[in-house]
Amino acid sequence: MQKKLLIAGIVLLIGLLSWMLFAWQPVSEHRQIAGLTEAPQGGDFTLQGPDGAVSLADYRGQVVLLYFGYTWCPDICPTSLALFSTVLHELTPEELSKVQPIFVSVDPPRDTIERLQEYTEYFHEKLIGVTGSESAVATAADRYGVAYRAVDPGPDGNYAVDHSADTYLVGPDGKLVMRLPHGTTAEMLLTRVREQLSGESKNKSG
Repeated sequence: MQKKLLIAGIVLLIGLLSWMLFAWQPVSEHRQIAGLTEAPQGGDFTLQGPDGAVSLADYRGQVVLLYFGYTWCPDICPTSLALFSTVLHELTPEELSKVQPIFVSVDPPRDTIERLQEYTEYFHEKLIGVTGSESAVATAADRYGVAYRAVDPGPDGNYAVDHSADTYLVGPDGKLVMRLPHGTTAEMLLTRVREQLSGESKNKSG
């Protein structure tokens, strides 16, 4: 029953959010979290995906779209991943072959590999969901200045995870190019991705 509700919810969200991404800039509702790095350095990490270990270094020569969140997120993560979906569908087949989106779960206790795979495939077939031990996830998050914190669970045992909601653009050389805030439009993200594909943009962050 829970699986059916998840699937139905995602299908409805994709249709609604795909339209909203071009007409509306959502305002981030996540709370400010102490410890957010202002100038993330980026860097390689290795976590677990549906087919085993996934390393950022595996995607040298490709543009990587990187997002940290969790599958139980009620609004911000689906909005951001719908943004990915919109941009990926705007790319030509040749462009798409050179872009890899990655969704890193910051909720490893609940987000199993199976659940991540089921969740990400509704947004785009190229989107890979990865996670790992709490220490491995924390290491990856720290490199990208991602802050997150589990909120005390309610009476039913369920809990939310406050997390920063930026999208990270990693260039073909594996270096962090820029951090795009939640609310970035699909047009802007598409432009930034194509700049990297064409080699027009110099590396920068922030």
